[in-house]
Amino acid sequence: MRPIVTGALCAAVLAASALLPAACASSSGTAPPAAAPAAAPPPAPATTSPTASAQPPRAETATTPAAQRPAPSPTGVAAPAPGAEAAADPFAAAAGRGRGRGNPPPPPPPLPAVMPRPPKPIVSAAPPTPDPRVGLKAGWWDAGAAAWNMNLVSTTPPTGRSLGATHSDLAFTGKYTIQGHYNGFDMYDISNAEEPVLVQQYVCPASQNDVSVYGNLLFMSSEAPNSRADCGFGGVPDPVSKERVRGIRIFDISDIKKPKLVTSVQTCRGSHTHTVARQAGDKDNVYIYISGTSSVRSAEELPGCQDGGRDDPNSARFRLEVIKVPLATPQNAAVVSSPRVFQDLPVAPRNAERDALAQREREQQAAQRGQAGAGAGGAAGAAGGGRGRGNQGPPTGPNQCHDITLYSDVGLAGGACAGLGLLLDVRDVTNPKRIEFAADQNMSFWHSATFSNDGRKVLFSDEWGGGSAPRCRDTDKPEWGANAIFTIEDNKLKFRSYYKLPAPQTAQENCVAHNGSLIPVPGRDVMVQGWYQGGLTVFDWTDPDHPKEIAFYDRGPVAAERLVSGGSWSAYWYNGLIVSSEIARGLDIYELVPSPLLSANELAAAKTVKMTYYNTQDQQKFVWPPSFVLARAYLDQLERSAGLAATTIASARTALSNAERRSGAQRRTALTQLAAQLTSEAASAKEQDKVRTLAAAVTDLATATK
Repeated sequence: MRPIVTGALCAAVLAASALLPAACASSSGTAPPAAAPAAAPPPAPATTSPTASAQPPRAETATTPAAQRPAPSPTGVAAPAPGAEAAADPFAAAAGRGRGRGNPPPPPPPLPAVMPRPPKPIVSAAPPTPDPRVGLKAGWWDAGAAAWNMNLVSTTPPTGRSLGATHSDLAFTGKYTIQGHYNGFDMYDISNAEEPVLVQQYVCPASQNDVSVYGNLLFMSSEAPNSRADCGFGGVPDPVSKERVRGIRIFDISDIKKPKLVTSVQTCRGSHTHTVARQAGDKDNVYIYISGTSSVRSAEELPGCQDGGRDDPNSARFRLEVIKVPLATPQNAAVVSSPRVFQDLPVAPRNAERDALAQREREQQAAQRGQAGAGAGGAAGAAGGGRGRGNQGPPTGPNQCHDITLYSDVGLAGGACAGLGLLLDVRDVTNPKRIEFAADQNMSFWHSATFSNDGRKVLFSDEWGGGSAPRCRDTDKPEWGANAIFTIEDNKLKFRSYYKLPAPQTAQENCVAHNGSLIPVPGRDVMVQGWYQGGLTVFDWTDPDHPKEIAFYDRGPVAAERLVSGGSWSAYWYNGLIVSSEIARGLDIYELVPSPLLSANELAAAKTVKMTYYNTQDQQKFVWPPSFVLARAYLDQLERSAGLAATTIASARTALSNAERRSGAQRRTALTQLAAQLTSEAASAKEQDKVRTLAAAVTDLATATK
């Protein structure tokens, strides 16, 4: 999972860091307005504790962008942080996750003078056999690699303060990618995908430092107890301190090269992740859902915080915190509601077989470390239920989510809440209501959610093992640590199937389902997803019962002899590219190549969808502008599925080409005639709905013709 860091552990992590050096027409999501003047609502009191005024700027000027250039020899590495399940996971120490246990990972080796060239991708309809991902050579910078139907465009190694830090989530605005890491965040200009340019590095150690954007504002999660108000290294030694920041930091990035910390909104359990939420009709504010999974702070440090069970109305558990950010006066951001969407949820189901496996692994690891009893605690919490980090009393259902994906266009949110998956009605963003939940014995840790573009399906990922464990071995069941796909029927979740990376990985590779996004291929639900050291997989889940891989890219393990954390934390499509945050190796940019499984027309149509910004947890609906490639993409799909007579497809292609050579009224007439013909053919076609969609696309193109 996105590693969750416990208090004592974070101290170790960040102390270690101190010693070392995610237009043609587009998404229908409303483009974020700039932080323009607007009536500022009165700030809510409660838990806001702006500290920006006391914080000196920490922006450091970028000096060595370094796409595929040598980097300074590292002097050490910040130990990656562990996942929530890492506490019960035997591989946490083996992965060197900085918990103060086991040996820290070795420092990354110096970059080679010239980075190895990535492999030329295999292009085919059938998956290559044998799978080239099996048996790849280990190496930090020179690992073996395998590619199918996609290509690595560039790798930009970390530099400066991000060198050796754990790289976390991504956000996008304009031509920039913002990459969070445990020492702050980096801002890259990716307008040239072959040579991204680091334009700014902002130092602010914390965890996880997940980032998102809206207009001229950047938001960053902070959960670690030793996250300092001044963004400095060194931690916060006092158990109760006003210098500690756990919550959301808000930056003004009007000048991309001079990010300015505006305020920090403190919350009782910090912010492990967060979600940008938009309210229809409200152009003056943006909202933030906070997912904080840490222990509850003392009221002495932050007034109003109180621990307690689910029957305690004042407990900081079992509630979702909502921050309102006035765009004109972001310094007045504050918590405005704390809806209790976790009340009365059942305890998550357990999987005895998986628990037994985890117990055996704990015992093996304990024996290897010579630490008898290190597995104490058994599989407790493996289901990620209401263990709640310090929560006392009998087990309960989840008291917080790990990730919440909000899909404003359909008024729903998917809550991946450790032991359960939730469906929320978010039409009123400050007062979300739980309308459904799902439980599954095969799901260890519900981690994140992605909706299909029509909002009729939702995919939940399972981060079994916390992201620090090898959960893609050939001995691991395909339904464990996978994605679970549901259809949404009358606001009920109906399970359909699992999808898991099909290539077995080694015991030296942390691997499990993690962060990804839809790719705007019209008429299909195609997604790219990072699986840590399992690499990237691109798969089609249009048919929820039969998801299918259509492309991949994978590297060998970071190290051959032990598990050293690395791999893709997040992989997102953004305006024609796939950008991946590589935990150890920096920033990767990929491109899909045309193949029998994804045609050039489908790719070209996907690239017509332009986004002005992107946060994966604020899902935006894809809308394709009228174009000839859009119509041709649907024709390609009908040919692939034999959904329309071959002669009709050939005739339609010819008619499209003829219309494209014309202009004005002649083009409009030709397209209108073609649309009518296709509408007529739909009744006898194998894929009637797809043919009607094609006819509608041609009609739209005719209408758009001037």
